[in-house]
This record gives sequence, structure tokens and C-alpha cells, in this order.
Amino acid sequence: MEEYKEIERSIIKKYRKEIWSRFVKAVSEYKLIEDNDKVMVCISGGKDSFLLAKCIQELKRHGKVNFEAEYVIMNPGYNEANMNLIMDNARRLNVPVQVFESDIFEIVNNLAEGNPCYLCARMRRGHLYNKAKELGCNKIALGHHFDDVIETTLLSMFYGSEIKTMMPKLHSDNYKGLELIRPLYLVKEKAIKTWAKGNNLNFINCACKFTEDNKIHDAGTSKRLEIKNLIDDLRKTNPDIDYNIFKALDNINLNCVLGTKKDGVYKSFLDEYEEK
Repeated sequence: MEEYKEIERSIIKKYRKEIWSRFVKAVSEYKLIEDNDKVMVCISGGKDSFLLAKCIQELKRHGKVNFEAEYVIMNPGYNEANMNLIMDNARRLNVPVQVFESDIFEIVNNLAEGNPCYLCARMRRGHLYNKAKELGCNKIALGHHFDDVIETTLLSMFYGSEIKTMMPKLHSDNYKGLELIRPLYLVKEKAIKTWAKGNNLNFINCACKFTEDNKIHDAGTSKRLEIKNLIDDLRKTNPDIDYNIFKALDNINLNCVLGTKKDGVYKSFLDEYEEK
């Protein structure tokens, strides 16, 4: 059996419970991919996006939903070694990718001093939306996973002073008719790492020009890594801590919150408070 077929089989068989079932559940429960959709699958070169591509290939092959998929790599300015690794993995995994170029790394490196990640993410998103429109796609699939959801939630609470999370799907504000979807929403990062290691796969991690040019960059100071380490510590006494955080976001008791905000409009509990 060819290597890529063995890797595909591992998703369906060996990692069925941890990956495939959770992927299918998210797609079904949140109605992420439906009949007649045309999905642009965004591959950054990391483990998450390549697993996403393989899962969507398997869904197209074995699922009951009739949809189209385009597998796209945006090159924001990767060095030659990283780009070669990405393309080697695409061939090894039998993912029919198309590459388009941008100069995001160069622009961000020149404009964003100290913390370029926010600007880089916004510019990437804009380029991807434009490419999706060019390809006639109505949905853009990204490789964010369950741990990203939990970490984003706690980051918003601890450093943003609000309770919000990463949603399984979003309508684009600036590109009418386009949705962003996250089919790995229920898949844990540990399962993705196990899948990659179990198949002897090696992917790029952060390969941005900024971290290459700035040697003082230390991933250990990252706020997201700080949250990740905190959750790992909490798991030692409560193995279900991440799941409980996730369920809390789906079980908000509006009788017991001080205020809510929707579409930028704040509403205090006092607005509906009545003396008893």
C-alpha cells in the first residue's frame, strides 16, 4: 500500500475516535460543509492544516455530502527550506495543492515593531478571502483545533476582559457570501501530534520571517503558551478541565451574568432587573 493511503487509513481506523469521529461530528453538528459548497482548504504547512486537508479529502471520498474542495497554500515569504518541506509534505500526503505568492512577511517585518502577529494574521486573512472569491469558493476552511478554542477563551478573559471564544464558523464582514469554517473544532491537539508522530510526519511550526530575523524572540514569553501551560497544570488535578471550559461556553446562564454585549451594544443585568 502506498504511504499516503496508509496515512489516510490511519485517520479512519487507528485514530478514528480521536480524530475522524470528532471531525465528522463538528462538520455535522455545526453544519460546516453542506451540499453544493465549494470549500477552499487553507494549508499553512503545519500539522493542523495538513490533517484538515486529509480529513476533507476523506469526507469527500466517503461522506454523504456533495461538495467541491480547493487546496491552497499561500506563500507569505517562507524561506526556501520551509517551502520545500511544505511541498514535499503535500506530495507525500497526496494533497493536490496550488500555491499563490504574497509579500506579507516582508511588509509586516518592516511595519510592525515588537508584535507583528496581529497585523500578519489580518493580512493573511485578507489575501485568503480574495483568493477564495477568485476560485469561486463560498467557504474557507482553517485548521484551528479544540485547544485553540480553549486557549482563545482564556486569553480573552485574562487579557481582554471579556468572555468570547473562537467560533466554529463565521460570516465574513467584508466579503459577502463567504464563510470561514473550522472543521477540526472538536479535535484535540494531542491527537494531531500523535497522528503526525505515528506516521513519521514532520511539519513546519512557526516559519515567519520576523522570528528568523529577531533572535531575541522567545516562544516561552508567548501569552498563548502561558495559557497552554496553565491548562496543562490544571489537567493534573482535573483531567476534564478543557472540556468543562468548552461546555461552559455552550451553557451560559444569562440570569447570573453582570452584562452582555451583542453587535457592540452593551446590556446590563439592571436593564431587566425587577424588585421582588
